[in-house]
Amino acid sequence: MSTASSALDSPTAPLPGSRPAEVIAAERTLGGDLRVLARICRLILRYRGRVALAVVATVVAGLFQLAIPPLLGRAVNTALGLAGDASVSGAAAREGLFVAAALLLAASTLRGAFTLVQNYGGESIGHLLAYDLRLAFYRKLQQLSFSFHDRAHTGDLITRGILDIDGVRWLTSAGLLRVLLLAILIGAGAIQMISTDITLGLLSLSFVPFAIWKSTTTRLRLRALWLTVQEKMAILGRIMDENLSGIRVVRAFGAEPHELTKYDRAADEAMAITHERVRTRAGYSSVMTLSYFVALGLVLWVGGTRVLAGAMSVGTLTEFLTFMTILQLPVRQMGMVVNAFARAATCGARLFVVLDHQPTIAERPDAKTLENPRGVVRFDDVSFAYPGGGDSRTLHRVSFLVEPGRTLGLVGPPGSGKSTIAHLLPRYYDVTAGRITIDGEDIRDLTLDSLRRAVRVVQQDSFLFTSSLENNIAYGDPWADEDAIHRAAATSQIEGFVERLPERYQTLVGERGVSLSGGQKQRVAIARAALLEPPVLILDDSTAAIDAGTEWRIREALRAGAANRATIIISHRLSTLRHADEILFIEGGQIVERGTHEQLIALNGRYAALHALQGRHDLTEAQP
Repeated sequence: MSTASSALDSPTAPLPGSRPAEVIAAERTLGGDLRVLARICRLILRYRGRVALAVVATVVAGLFQLAIPPLLGRAVNTALGLAGDASVSGAAAREGLFVAAALLLAASTLRGAFTLVQNYGGESIGHLLAYDLRLAFYRKLQQLSFSFHDRAHTGDLITRGILDIDGVRWLTSAGLLRVLLLAILIGAGAIQMISTDITLGLLSLSFVPFAIWKSTTTRLRLRALWLTVQEKMAILGRIMDENLSGIRVVRAFGAEPHELTKYDRAADEAMAITHERVRTRAGYSSVMTLSYFVALGLVLWVGGTRVLAGAMSVGTLTEFLTFMTILQLPVRQMGMVVNAFARAATCGARLFVVLDHQPTIAERPDAKTLENPRGVVRFDDVSFAYPGGGDSRTLHRVSFLVEPGRTLGLVGPPGSGKSTIAHLLPRYYDVTAGRITIDGEDIRDLTLDSLRRAVRVVQQDSFLFTSSLENNIAYGDPWADEDAIHRAAATSQIEGFVERLPERYQTLVGERGVSLSGGQKQRVAIARAALLEPPVLILDDSTAAIDAGTEWRIREALRAGAANRATIIISHRLSTLRHADEILFIEGGQIVERGTHEQLIALNGRYAALHALQGRHDLTEAQP
């Protein structure tokens, strides 16, 4: 994909789902369409061999098609001449007609063969373009920062990655090559017809100016309709994605009728726009066909009058009528051509918005690789505000130090900024002020790969893939051996559960781990991190669904290998934090209390109040 990625790079574009009105208006301008179409054409030109083959085939097919009218005209004149000449023998007449028929058959066959090559070339280019765009789009989604995914809906991204790419790929076969063929037929045909008879030649092409004007206005209308259709389809994608993700909640609350009504309403809106688009395209095709038949009628009337007057041969009139017949199919297909250009411009604009978006978290050109990290973590006067949050800061001047072999506990009310600390350390977001270092190196000066190999985060919402338990545990190291996987499972206290499964570690986990309980999923996530033995481990409320006894055993297993690891534990359960070397009580994005469990109890502040609220029994029940 190196060729595709280089061709797709361009300046930053707006974030989907948050486009200002002026950007949407600009997208609908002719200049914006031309830039999008030009960019798609540049991508198409990367397949030079196939493009050359398709273009040559289109040109040759068009020329052979233009050879049919004069051949047919001469055949008619020959037949009439032979029929009126009594001196010509029957054998000679049959030979003349056979030659004319053979020439027509040869021209038609060659036209069909080159048309086949043209269609194959156009389709293959379209599918290659879709393949490269699909890979580039997926790769881009892997690179974009958390701030992008915070604001872009999954359903909308899926729509762009499927429907919009499909809309772009049709430009080659249904748009560009058909326009080239029509240009050859009209351009070369005009020269041919006008040189034969200027009056009938002009009448044959009299519908062309009207076709150009009507195509332009229809394209603008279809462009706007396609943009609306794609946006409505994105809404349908969002509704379905949310419904399937929360299907258990829907069923639990008996909300199926509400969900069906919501989906039906969105589907009706999309269908209404689709009907409008079909009516516009059908109306355009009807008007174009009418103008074509008006021109054909004029040619037949004027030419027939001349034939009756003896000023023109029947063969010449046949040549003009055959030329008009050849133009019939391309004229009817102009609706498809206009639709292809309008759809490609719309879909391309939506697609390039994502492909052009630059990650807010990016490596510096001279980024260092974190070699053999020890895991000394320091937050130095760190402040942070989420993008789009204005002046509201989530963290304000937070400082602490965690060294290898030590554990830092973070506690505080919801929304106080605890999880934000977990997101800043692996650089999912960049600090607004201050700095974060590992082994004395500012994390903004490190490569993202080496930083995230050193820092592993286990979150409360554990995501499992539709694969085996073994693959889910070994997700961070697919080449890990079975012994390492089993040790990680033992550390997370899930080994006993695995042994009871029919296929043990090869048991398939359903979508998002649906076949496991919340606590089991969290233990698999802990095993996934434990397998990698990172120098910095962050447990972000990752034992909230695990019972106290199992949590204590996990904590003891993790402590056995924690001598060379800095550990940060975020929890609402104080029993999880009481053995930490230092505990920070976070409130309003600031550290309001810090110390060991005993020191904070003695301080008789917020931590002590929370301790009293949870009760001493809850704090000690996890002990064996």
